[in-house]
Amino acid sequence: MPKRTRFTTWRPLATAATAALLATLVTPAAAHAAPRGSEPVYSYADAVREAVWVDTGLDGDRDGRTDRVAVDIVRPREPARQGRKVPVIMDASPYYSCCGRGNESQKKTYDANGDVVRMPLYYDNYFVPRGYAVVGVDLAGTSRSDGCVDVGGRSDVRSAKAVVDWLNGRGVAYTTRTGTTRADAGWTNGRTGMIGKSWDGTIANGVAATGVRGLETIVPISAISSWYDYYFQQGAPLYDSGPDWLSNYVNSPDARAKCGAVQQKLADGAPRSGDWTPLWSERDYVKAARKVRASVFLVHGMQDLNVRMKHVGQWWDALARHGVERKIWLSQTGHVDPFDFRRATWVETLHRWFDHELMGYDNGIDREPMADIERAPDRWTTSRTWPPSGTRAATLRPGQGAQDGVGTLGLRRGHGTASFTDDPALSETDWAAAIDRATPEKAGFVTRPLVRDLRLSGSSEVTVTATPSTSAAHLSAVLVDIGPATIRDYADSGEGITTLTDRTCWGASTTGDSACFKETKAKTADVDYTIVSRGWADLGTHASARKGAPLTPGKRYTITLDLAATDHVVPRGHRLALIIAGTDRGLIDPPQADRPRLTLDLPRTSARVPFTGGAAAFARATSGAAPATPDDALLDGVREPRTTQRVPEGSR
Repeated sequence: MPKRTRFTTWRPLATAATAALLATLVTPAAAHAAPRGSEPVYSYADAVREAVWVDTGLDGDRDGRTDRVAVDIVRPREPARQGRKVPVIMDASPYYSCCGRGNESQKKTYDANGDVVRMPLYYDNYFVPRGYAVVGVDLAGTSRSDGCVDVGGRSDVRSAKAVVDWLNGRGVAYTTRTGTTRADAGWTNGRTGMIGKSWDGTIANGVAATGVRGLETIVPISAISSWYDYYFQQGAPLYDSGPDWLSNYVNSPDARAKCGAVQQKLADGAPRSGDWTPLWSERDYVKAARKVRASVFLVHGMQDLNVRMKHVGQWWDALARHGVERKIWLSQTGHVDPFDFRRATWVETLHRWFDHELMGYDNGIDREPMADIERAPDRWTTSRTWPPSGTRAATLRPGQGAQDGVGTLGLRRGHGTASFTDDPALSETDWAAAIDRATPEKAGFVTRPLVRDLRLSGSSEVTVTATPSTSAAHLSAVLVDIGPATIRDYADSGEGITTLTDRTCWGASTTGDSACFKETKAKTADVDYTIVSRGWADLGTHASARKGAPLTPGKRYTITLDLAATDHVVPRGHRLALIIAGTDRGLIDPPQADRPRLTLDLPRTSARVPFTGGAAAFARATSGAAPATPDDALLDGVREPRTTQRVPEGSR
């Protein structure tokens, strides 16, 4: 059964031995009061550092023996001496050797015995003194593990799930990679929380979707919820490579020599046609949300153009349908860890979350707002629930405007047609910059200036009825806030942050593992418009989102594009725009056709957008305002989105 909301029935996990220890750690005046959270009472310098190899039961590299994955452990020494067991914070990653973790690309380092000296990131420095074990798992096929990387498939997920099973007494581990001496996990109570950014967080999603017992919570940061939606959206290719390339990118040298068959299976199972195959079904965690027992604390950048916000909306909605306990942070950044955009608050919040979920402290985090949302650089608001209560979809309709090529957007059904010609050299930034001008590569529709703020929250969809001139065509739909603002510059190389030289420290350090990390600050841009949400599709998938077909030039087709989830307030005086166009340069690849021309049937084209207050709120916000006067000047936005990053990596 899926895990239901359990905060209301939470019971502390403290044993009599724990209570006795705590009594010795507080002053006499405070001894009568239960602590509100774990404290750094254990020695990090004396922590146990060890490695084990967990048997996955698979033989991905086909060498005749089951694959073992390397598990590096840092845990406080004192609890075991006192006969007490500790919970686990676990980060399973393909990046510990090839690429590094965090903003400073830290890799694991080892001593002469093969025990970990530096565990990347701050988790061990901070949480081990507070009574947690921190575990870093090398996914199968990476670093010191056997097997092959299969990019979110059975091997990836089982690499980590097998470790959760071992921590809970259901698996087998060994003290060496090839030896027969078994390793015991008697030092832990099995209560495990998984955390990680990008691919690491994706594995947390995948393991949670197995329903494994003992996994109490996951904290997926910038994580994938369905691997198809990493490479395609409704048949439109988002990247010019597939999972076979990515597998080779992170496989260890030993795995590259053994894993040709896995590479070929990935290539064959992920055709560049964009059709859905069994390979994608295996890597779709959304469909298994009903199995999730763990709570979920989800963190994502609303301008993440690597792991895009569609992954948030579909995962969040599926978890909600199955009653999974959850919390969310949404920032203005791109693919950035919260440690680097809201450090002090993040460390405190994560500490309280793990204390509540893994140690059972009644610290009140369950009674706080569900969502934290960044409205402007370093300015955050909260929502009791997300999307907020009273949010309902309104159907917005494009219409012809007073000026040819500059349409309207409102609640009344439009009339006529609008046409554009796909120009693969242009992107959403070009379209938005020319929103008040008729340009051949887009169809733009804009509301009047708002007379009050209007909040969008959740996932939108745009239904397009279009007649193509060619046998193949791609579509993009973009919602844009037209008006001046200062935002995080997500198109910059830092994706919204600037790394400084000063360091701050978060936990205890040793000679080989410092708890001190470079500080960051917001990298901002002053803009005339802000992209709010995006969606793409191959028009050939009009009959089925899972399989494309050639188009008949001159024939009319209707398709609905899913737009990414967001939470954005369009301020009073700004306008909301809908843009429909072809190839969004850098974000989807062009179709196999020579610049198709598409004609939109406006009465049969619409957008369903979730507003707080629904259609009535939109009507109030757009009533009584004077029409906007189109400006011949180009508007300023961020630069064209970065297109060089083709892997869901987390080195930032």
